[in-house]
Amino acid sequence: MSGHNKWSKIKNKKAITDAQKSKVFGKLIKLIAIESKKVKGDVNSPGLRAAIEKAKGVNLPNDKIEGAIKKGAGDEARSMEQITYEAYGPGGTALVIEALTENRNRAAQEIKHILSKNGFGLAAPGSVTWAFEKEADNWIPKNKIMVEKEDIVKLQDLIEELEENGEVQEVFTNAS
Repeated sequence: MSGHNKWSKIKNKKAITDAQKSKVFGKLIKLIAIESKKVKGDVNSPGLRAAIEKAKGVNLPNDKIEGAIKKGAGDEARSMEQITYEAYGPGGTALVIEALTENRNRAAQEIKHILSKNGFGLAAPGSVTWAFEKEADNWIPKNKIMVEKEDIVKLQDLIEELEENGEVQEVFTNAS
């Protein structure tokens, strides 16, 4: 009857939540490092301050935040790029995929693979972003598209799979 005691249940639940936290923390640390690099470690800049507030909102430890700021401001900081990918999803929904990577070829291939596995592909630059308006760090859809129930399920699965990728920061869609 192994695996049926209280401790193993707690351990398994904790492992799942820790894995989810780790993904979120990793993405936020990358974001803080790139913002820190842009402003050379100036914590008073709006972009870095917003990234820090976002990290504090999910309880990222202060030592991790400070480490990411130092990492981004230092000379050994890796060259991170923020890239926007565009795609069309189920039911003709538009997807804007924000990625943060140090290797743009690898990120593009991983995103292409996820999209093609689900029966979709990348769209040409500008073919999706016209349907959105950029406000601060968010893409706000100009027009929402009504989507059928089965397409909503496919879209949610696709977005989840994209967000599981360590390089994808956020996915925006115009589905309602």
